[in-house]
Amino acid sequence: MKYRRLGKTELKVPVIGIGTWQYGGEWGKEFTVREVQEILGRGLELGCNLIDTAECYGDHLSESLIGEATRGNRSEWIIATKFGHHFHGHLKRQDDWSPAGVVKQLEASLAALRTDYVDLYQFHSGSDAALLNDELWDMLHRQQEAGKIRHLGISIGSNENVGQVEAAPRLKAEAIQVVYNRLDRAPEKEVFASCLRHDLGVLARVPLASGFLSGNYKPGAVFGQDDVRASRDRELTDRRLREVAEIREREVPEGLDMAQWAIAWCLQHEAVSTCIPGFKSVAQLEAALKAAELDMVSDDHPAAWRK
Repeated sequence: MKYRRLGKTELKVPVIGIGTWQYGGEWGKEFTVREVQEILGRGLELGCNLIDTAECYGDHLSESLIGEATRGNRSEWIIATKFGHHFHGHLKRQDDWSPAGVVKQLEASLAALRTDYVDLYQFHSGSDAALLNDELWDMLHRQQEAGKIRHLGISIGSNENVGQVEAAPRLKAEAIQVVYNRLDRAPEKEVFASCLRHDLGVLARVPLASGFLSGNYKPGAVFGQDDVRASRDRELTDRRLREVAEIREREVPEGLDMAQWAIAWCLQHEAVSTCIPGFKSVAQLEAALKAAELDMVSDDHPAAWRK
């Protein structure tokens, strides 16, 4: 595993971490504690010691599974979680950005994670008005002083919301989370430049474009009603999958696994500290982590690689 510095946090994070929305039960599968233990345990063995989760992934369900799986070796993990939304059922959320509400969310997250601190606590895809609330950040800074939060971050909802990135230094946030993958390059316009300018660590979520860049799906793919992808526009999904087929033909070197290529592609940008794909099995994790061994030779020739 390779590691990079997560901006001003000075944390050394693996270039590939573990995203965990799927453990909340909204991606077509329910997970047992044993399954999560096996995935995270193997990840730790391979040097993948960064976990990203949120309180609204199944009403702290994802956090609870993680807390059970990391019990006994908490100090070996870098755990990031997020706040701002209450889970009320499949794809149903209620926002709560009030300082008092966020304190309750933090305490519930700590209890679910079976820990007394989180390494990175992130504002979760909220509006500018919700973000720019000094009372909220004053409270968060007090929680830092109390030792319950080590670092603060902002997970931006829009990949072009450079305003929230620019606000990070004033709010004393040290990391930005953003969607970035071969199908969505919007952060390259302004967001990444701002992150580099302010020395903000970047967590790139959805590097496999919700699994579309895994190479496992073709136009016409059907997802179950318990899978978040079923709620998305069918025409847009098919258009994206047709684009994936073209990318595979034009850009992915023959013999190279597409998921590994997509993750390595994401990591080639200098602003990206780590990417956080989700894994449903140990096999998926082991295959994806091989992307850390790949380097893109040139941005001008995206199909050229070296080991």
